[in-house]
Amino acid sequence: MPRSARACLPQGPPPGAMEIPMLAPICLVENSPAGELRVQQEALRVLAEISQPVAVVAIAGLYRTGKSYLLNRLAGKRTGFSLGSTIQSHTKGIWMWCLPHPRRAGHTLVLLDTEGLGDVEKGDTKNDTWIFALAVLLSSTLVYNSMGTISQQAMDQLHYVTELTECIKVKTAGEGGRQEWEDSAEFVRFFPAFVWAVRDFTLQLELDGREITEDEYLENGLKLKTGSSRRAQLYNLPRECIRQFFPARKCFVFIQPAGRRDLPRLEKLQEDELEPEFREQVARFCHHVWETSKPKTIPGGHVVTGAMLGTLAVTYVDAIRSGAVPCMESAVLALAQIENSAAVGEAVAVYEEQLARRAALPTESVQELLELHAQCEREALRAFMARAFKDDDRSFQGELMRRLEEQKQELCRRNELASSDRCTATLLELWDEMDDRISQGVYLVPGGYQHFQDDRQRVVERYRQVPGKGVKAKEVLQEFLQSKEDVAQSILQTDEALTEKEKEMAAERARAEAAEREQEVLKQKEAELQQKLEDQDRSYQENLRQLETKLEDERKKLLEEQGKMMDQKLKEQEALLREGFREEAGRLESEIRHLQQQSEEIRKPSWIQSALGMLGDVASLVLPGFAGKAVGAITYLVQRLF
Repeated sequence: MPRSARACLPQGPPPGAMEIPMLAPICLVENSPAGELRVQQEALRVLAEISQPVAVVAIAGLYRTGKSYLLNRLAGKRTGFSLGSTIQSHTKGIWMWCLPHPRRAGHTLVLLDTEGLGDVEKGDTKNDTWIFALAVLLSSTLVYNSMGTISQQAMDQLHYVTELTECIKVKTAGEGGRQEWEDSAEFVRFFPAFVWAVRDFTLQLELDGREITEDEYLENGLKLKTGSSRRAQLYNLPRECIRQFFPARKCFVFIQPAGRRDLPRLEKLQEDELEPEFREQVARFCHHVWETSKPKTIPGGHVVTGAMLGTLAVTYVDAIRSGAVPCMESAVLALAQIENSAAVGEAVAVYEEQLARRAALPTESVQELLELHAQCEREALRAFMARAFKDDDRSFQGELMRRLEEQKQELCRRNELASSDRCTATLLELWDEMDDRISQGVYLVPGGYQHFQDDRQRVVERYRQVPGKGVKAKEVLQEFLQSKEDVAQSILQTDEALTEKEKEMAAERARAEAAEREQEVLKQKEAELQQKLEDQDRSYQENLRQLETKLEDERKKLLEEQGKMMDQKLKEQEALLREGFREEAGRLESEIRHLQQQSEEIRKPSWIQSALGMLGDVASLVLPGFAGKAVGAITYLVQRLF
């Protein structure tokens, strides 16, 4: 087998790739005979188990044009997606195959085979349009498969691309509604890379007597016609849509893979039974898709996992079933609610896991305990920030702050209980000998009170020397000695060696010592309370710091996205001017200015400052005793940043 052909069959997943137990494709979106779309629960269960980023490659095109064969080759298999060998459409709805990505470790390749468009037996063009729209919405790379050449007939058959403005909305309509052109101008931000696969190609790749590449062949087919006639408008419409919606585009041509008699059993043919040129073309196609297909992302650059892809599919299909137009903004917001809630749960789980690994209760001081909490909180916040997105009002981050504060309070309670139990057990063990002496009446003799005091002091000193008693050491000692005061007073009063005056003085000293110990306990509690309040401020500063880092990263991604869109629109504007379409180029100018204005707004300090201020408001609500501290902290941070 030639090297190029072998390259089309991956030898196995790269190190670290996810092994997905999916031996064959399954239906993701069912298309009933009545034309009703429904997401299948089995597919959702498979996707829910995929926590890796997904690169989603969808293929669309007319029925019976060999779409499924290309996907099988992308899967590195000869069989998988059903090919069929008759004039009837074989694939119904959208079928899915999840595989370890052959080029990206830690990523999953999701292949989507869509129902053939234009099936005369179905006769429902609107249903075809929804299938095509779903392929666009769910994929990061869209392969359009056609037969023959890129002719006017091929363009007419791709009329679905001209209907996308009616089938997809970027944002919900605000006050005064939202114009179609506003949405279509934003499509480039979210739409997949576009690959046109031309099958059974018989022409020579030549133009004006010179050889051209497949990409040049596509661009030549996308050139516009001058004039304002109805015919020119119809000619230009699909071409304008492809140029505007899919600036990242590629073309591959394929000759017929085998002789006519062998085509019905194409999936059974051995490699050496296929045309060598066809094998080379398929190898180049697979290599390009594997190497260039990026993970699916949503607005803001957030990477989509398998579980998130399932949620998006359900949201879009539910919108279609309800008679509405799928809206990307609404879908992302619905997804954010699910993901951010899960991010809070994951962060709390990380905190608990870190605590279980690090904690050794009781700690010697509250400060030591708070440092332990801070370490676990820091890791929990990192987990939250890595998963959360579109938490614009900081409500989910606020919920995490509240739950971690509860975790801290529970940790303090457990620490105090562990300390109290250890201190009590230590005192009971040390006091055991004195209990025996008290029972035997050892101290009920003249001079017995002084003997009792000496023994009690030795118990206290031995107790203080015991390590690892924790934060309740003083308080438990005070309570324990106070519980023995009746015994002490009884021994004092029966001591005949002391005068009444000496007994009164001894009782007064005992009360003073008890009061002094009580004061020490109160001072310790006040100091611990102050430490806990200061820890709330530390916690807020950590939240602020990690949010700042996340916002800076989001701003960088947004500006990169804006820059990419700007470059693409400038490139298209240049092409239009070169082809003589000044009016169309002028319309792009307003879109370019709008992008420039958006970029300027993103660069302003207020873009981050408002988010930090929102966090301060949330912290004041969820952290007791914190109100009033946030404003100064934000002002300082913003001054430092800008």
